Amino acid sequence: MQIRRALEADIPNLLPLMRELAVFEKYDDAFAITEEVLREQGFRRSPPDFHCLVAEENGALIGLLVYYFVPFTYRAKPNVIIKELYVDEKHRSKGVGELLMKAVAAEAVKANCGQIKWWVAKWNDRSIQFYERLGARIDPEWHEFQMSEKVFRDLAAGP
Repeated sequence: MQIRRALEADIPNLLPLMRELAVFEKYDDAFAITEEVLREQGFRRSPPDFHCLVAEENGALIGLLVYYFVPFTYRAKPNVIIKELYVDEKHRSKGVGELLMKAVAAEAVKANCGQIKWWVAKWNDRSIQFYERLGARIDPEWHEFQMSEKVFRDLAAGP
């Protein structure tokens, strides 16, 4: 198995993994990612909207980690934001997720980041335990707020 940066040629194999994650996390009804979206936003834009690491075994993609950088924070250093970490069900508990996390940590070191952040569904106990085992901690000081597209459009259009 090897961990490497995703290539544009990986897109047809990335998309099924992303769909599996959407089903697992119960947002598949809103899943709007297509091959063209991946191609444009991840491989053709400069800088790209996201970066992606993949785990490959015997020519097949078995895991992915999608991340992006927030270039400026109060630390005067960028943060890495992990958007997606997914390992195919048949390959879980074999160290694939840990290798992907180590690879993104190396990217954070290379970019002189001050922090790596991500969100986990409260019901996903297995992932929470995995991340805590790696040394991550749940931040008790901050709540995540969200505005749906309808709400922010209404806010922008309001008086």
